[in-house]
Amino acid sequence: MNNKFIINFQPGDTVLHKLTGATKVRLFVVLTVYLIMSWDLRLILPVAIAGVVGLFSLKPNWKPIKFMFAFIVILNLFNLFLFYIADPDIGTKFCASKTVLAQFTDYFYVSGETLWYLFTRFIKIIASFMVSIVFILSITPSEFAAGLYSIKVPYKICTVVELAYRCIPDIVRDYQNISTSMQARGVEMDKKKTKLFARLKQAVLIIVPLLFSSFDKVGNIANAMDLRGYGKLKKRSYYAEHEMTKADKVFKVVYIVGLLICIAYIAYKMFSPNYLQLWYPFV
Repeated sequence: MNNKFIINFQPGDTVLHKLTGATKVRLFVVLTVYLIMSWDLRLILPVAIAGVVGLFSLKPNWKPIKFMFAFIVILNLFNLFLFYIADPDIGTKFCASKTVLAQFTDYFYVSGETLWYLFTRFIKIIASFMVSIVFILSITPSEFAAGLYSIKVPYKICTVVELAYRCIPDIVRDYQNISTSMQARGVEMDKKKTKLFARLKQAVLIIVPLLFSSFDKVGNIANAMDLRGYGKLKKRSYYAEHEMTKADKVFKVVYIVGLLICIAYIAYKMFSPNYLQLWYPFV
């Protein structure tokens, strides 16, 4: 899968690729809710590990993924630093305890609870990234639309999402072609030879014709769909969706169990008077 845009238009040959769109979308939704609801590392860490295993199983093109992962890690670390600067006592508020490890000033100090909170937050973001990237790499636009339709999203919205998903590589490719044409006409866009403001100005000049060409494509697609009678019926089927395999049945059990865990955890969170939002093992 050497797709530099990280978007697949043909299913791969791995187990995750061969799952139905319905299974992929439902599993993604359940895991997203699962990660959002909890700050318990005992729940988050297994998902992060499963995400790493799933990513390796897809055998992707690692170059763009390494760049995105590095960007996410750097941005996340900077975000954690800002959290600490804004409130060095943030961990205490989550753990209901305070263990000072180092005191710098009256305001700045390091506590075990704050370190644990920041570490848990970091793992939570990484787990979310892993789940998202595995989902994107394993699904095609048609499977995505079919999966959304399986969870009762109106098929017109599914089609809009599918078309937008499909157009991303085309837009990037058109941008690169226009940029190359402008450089062939003598427009300098080299990072080493051109200032940032000048490059941004040239980028705007590229985006304007790109928008017009994109609108033309949207109009052509809309006319073609209208001529074929799209939208006249209440239901539709998807050629990309196939019958459930054994792997689909296994993952169906996984997302049903995950959904039950989410419901039980949220109920416990709402009705338990002793609930602590952040699990801290050193109390």
